[in-house]
Amino acid sequence: MTSSQEPQYGGFSRFELELEFVQCLANPGYLQYLAMQKLFEKPDFVAYLGYLQYFKEPQYSKYLHHPGPTLRTLELLQNERFRRDVMSPELVNNLMVQGQRNAVPDKKD
Repeated sequence: MTSSQEPQYGGFSRFELELEFVQCLANPGYLQYLAMQKLFEKPDFVAYLGYLQYFKEPQYSKYLHHPGPTLRTLELLQNERFRRDVMSPELVNNLMVQGQRNAVPDKKD
């Protein structure tokens, strides 16, 4: 199947939809939302997170806006304990603070 024959979902390719979803995983608030919806307890969803590991490959990771935090979160989601603990407001807050620290360069005096 050529790229022009690739099925479209709402006008987007499967890759485009998966790319957007993977990038959303870098948002701790979104992770907590997914956990509260009990998606991390569903074997099919966990398997899907495993499938998305292909974004670690350079030919796919080059499309990520923030590859570091995105790939780190994708890796953490392979851990059952992390998927369970992400419901914790303390963990989500910690992830947000770490993300903000990493996003703002150190101030040089």
